[in-house]
Amino acid sequence: MSAAQDDGKTCVFEAVGLTKEYDEGRGQALRGVDFRIHEGEFVAITGPSGCGKTTLLQMLGALDVPGAGTLNYRGESIADLPAPAVYRAREIGIIFQAFHLLPTFTAIENVQLPMFEADLSMSQRKERAAKLLESVGLEGRRDHFPTKLSGGERQRVAIARSLANSPSVLLADEPTGNLDSENAHFILDLIIRIHREQKMTLVLVTHDMTIAQRASRTIQMKDGRIVSDQQL
Repeated sequence: MSAAQDDGKTCVFEAVGLTKEYDEGRGQALRGVDFRIHEGEFVAITGPSGCGKTTLLQMLGALDVPGAGTLNYRGESIADLPAPAVYRAREIGIIFQAFHLLPTFTAIENVQLPMFEADLSMSQRKERAAKLLESVGLEGRRDHFPTKLSGGERQRVAIARSLANSPSVLLADEPTGNLDSENAHFILDLIIRIHREQKMTLVLVTHDMTIAQRASRTIQMKDGRIVSDQQL
């Protein structure tokens, strides 16, 4: 994909005038949102519940589309992608608050799921999934089903799955929201370490300002608008 340049930095995402209505127009999740996110940035999107931050993240992952405005990934419109699922599988890793692991699949099977969009053999998928589970400290839990894993372990499986196809962008939606403080600290450190080691662009949604302060940049939202955009 082509990519815009800004002061020598590659522009990964560019939003212009994004709007999104819900309840048949009775409410607005986004009200004219503009921003750029560049290669390798760690951006935290913050704000109270209902401010539009999760809607925005879902648009970045092609899980939702704007009602108006444009949102580009490396110079191409996300809304016009011919195969959004392929875009997610090959370009984007997504970590959800609720894990979204398939309960009838083991940890190593869950991690392999995005790899079916890649040209890998069964043995290659299994080998890569095993290495990813090892990288998040779960090499001894690879054959366990999600119900046999703790919340922190399930989120680590989800992180490993998000890295399955070596994406350049990692999107995280309240990734510590369902965890106790000890596991939350561990998971946040793990995500930040992956971002730094793999030089990934990281966009993380959180309502917790102590988490947001770990980012290099914070975008604060309120009532569907960006009210602050600061480098830290």
